[in-house]
This record gives sequence, C-alpha cells and structure tokens, in this order.
Amino acid sequence: MQKNLKIGISIGDINGIGLEVVLKTFKDNRMLDICTPIIFGSTKLINDYKKALSLDNMSFHSIKNIDQLKTRKINVLECWNENVSLALGENNEDGGKYAFISLEKATAELVKNTIDALVTAPINKKNIQSDTFSFPGHTEYLADKKKEDVLMLMTTDSLKVGVVTSHIPLGKVAENVNEKSILQKLELFQKSLIQDFGIRKPKIAVLGLNPHAGDSGVLGKEEGKVIVPTIEKAKENNILAFGPYAADSFFGSSLMKKFDGVLAMYHDQGLIPFKTISFGQGVNYSAGLSFIRTSPDHGTAYDIAGKNIADESSFREAIYLACDIAKKRQEFKELNTNVLKTHNRSRPNSDF
Repeated sequence: MQKNLKIGISIGDINGIGLEVVLKTFKDNRMLDICTPIIFGSTKLINDYKKALSLDNMSFHSIKNIDQLKTRKINVLECWNENVSLALGENNEDGGKYAFISLEKATAELVKNTIDALVTAPINKKNIQSDTFSFPGHTEYLADKKKEDVLMLMTTDSLKVGVVTSHIPLGKVAENVNEKSILQKLELFQKSLIQDFGIRKPKIAVLGLNPHAGDSGVLGKEEGKVIVPTIEKAKENNILAFGPYAADSFFGSSLMKKFDGVLAMYHDQGLIPFKTISFGQGVNYSAGLSFIRTSPDHGTAYDIAGKNIADESSFREAIYLACDIAKKRQEFKELNTNVLKTHNRSRPNSDF
C-alpha cells in the first residue's frame, strides 16, 4: 500500500491534553510523509489552543468535507461554527459536548470508509455522557456502530494485552467471566494478531481470575470450572491458548516473552502491568472491528493541561500503529485473495 493514508483524528476533551499531543505530533512535518491527518474540530479552537501553548509555525487547511483535503497539510474538518472558549485544566460541560461532536463526525466518515483509520484523543468518560452518548468509553461506542464484537487491546512492539471484561465495575467481573466471553475474546485476539500484526501462528497466554490462578481451587473455583475448560475448547478450535497463569508473577517472568499476546480477565489486571512496563509508548487498539481505531494510553490529564509539558509519544505511536494496521490488512487481503485465485485455477475439471 503506497498511498498516503487518510487518518481521522477526534480531538477529545477540549480542556485536556488531547489537542496538545495532536499538535505536537504533527509539528514534525515528517509525519505528513506517513499520512494525511484530518482533525475533526474547529480551526479557530485549534488556533486558540495553539496560542495558549505558544506552539508557533503551524498552519492548518480548513475544509468542509473530506473531498477538500490536501496531502502534506494538517487538515481541519470544521464540525461547528460557534465560538468555543477554552478552560484548560477544567472538567466542564463544553469539554464533553465538543468531544462528542468531534467523535461523532469522525466516526461517520470512518464507517463510510472515507478515511482509512481513526485515532482518538482522550475523553472524560463522565462529562461526555448524554442522551446521544451513553457508553463507558470509545471502545463500546465504536463497537455499537456496526454491532460488532470488540477486544480492547493494549499494544507495543513487544507486548500485547487484551482483556475479557473492560469497562465494568470490579464487583461484576466474576459473573462476566464465562466460556462464551473468554472464547469470544480469544477468537478476536487470534484474528487480530494474524490479520493486523502479521503473526502467522500466534500463541496467547491466558491469566487466571483469582490470586495465584486459584491455587488449585483454594482461592477460587473459576479457573477449574471455567477458564481451563475454555482454554481446552479454544485449542480444539485451533487457537494456541495456554494457561491459566498467575497474574501477579506472569509479567515479571521470562514466560511472558514466549507469547505473542496475553489475555487478562479484567481491566486493571491487564492494564496496570502494561502501563507500568510501557507507559508513554503503548497504544489502545480496538481489535475485532471492521474499521481501525487507535488511541494513546493516557487520559485527559487536566492537571497538566495548558502547561505545554504533555508527552506526545503515545499519540504518535497511535498514528504509526493505525497506519501499520491499515497496510497489514491490505497485505492480508491481497495474500488471501491470491491464494483463493490460485486454488481455483488449480482445481481439476469436474462434472459437478
């Protein structure tokens, strides 16, 4: 895939660090050799944000629709006309309102395939809630668009961690860890590792739910009753799944390096070690969807918003990953199409 990929960017909470990491990423003009960015927002708002952070020597190409975009330019698709005041570092209603408008407009283009991928800046999961957005986060909102199953996958070059349950209260985790949910996530994980990351025969480690993976039933029964039988069923379905492993020691051992991915049972079980190991370099990827969405591994960070100290590394990695996956998917499609054509050409003549 040689074309310059069109990457949509939703701006997140306007009072957080989202726009700061977006602007710092594309301040380096070399990024425009990799992709054509389309920021869904407002040129005036972005210029106000740029001025507040004293980010000079940046210009934007304002457009009303995707057809007007220009390569080697930072395109801004105008999503509203009204003047919006920044209140950097504050958690307020405007932060959520305009984060949703940006996300809604960007998602509409993503679903129509007029952009190749979407990279989302961080939202505040509370102030974005409304009659039109009643989801725990980006992942669930995007999955609902096409009613597709999704796996929240945190990734770096060397570590990929998925979760069976993502944005639910800890008290509801055990009841949502069952054969159906584990098997579904393993299937999505394997498909993504093959299609999106080019790993031919991925091996996936599965963590236990309880301390010490249940200690043979002393600390919990879920491993023996649910997780072990599901791993065996996954193997019957040609998924190379192994475990369950004790979560407290897995990430600190050499065992981790033997696997292409790790499936945790719940959000913090997977994300705490992932962010401890990879914070600032990790990317949140919504695996399993028919379109591509990535995001940085951090939140709105109101405490440093407007201080020009936010690190854009994770957002830049999210751009890289979105582009890489778009290319990998195209390669995967072409390889499988060619295999099918070759197979059809080689079939002997038949009377049936």
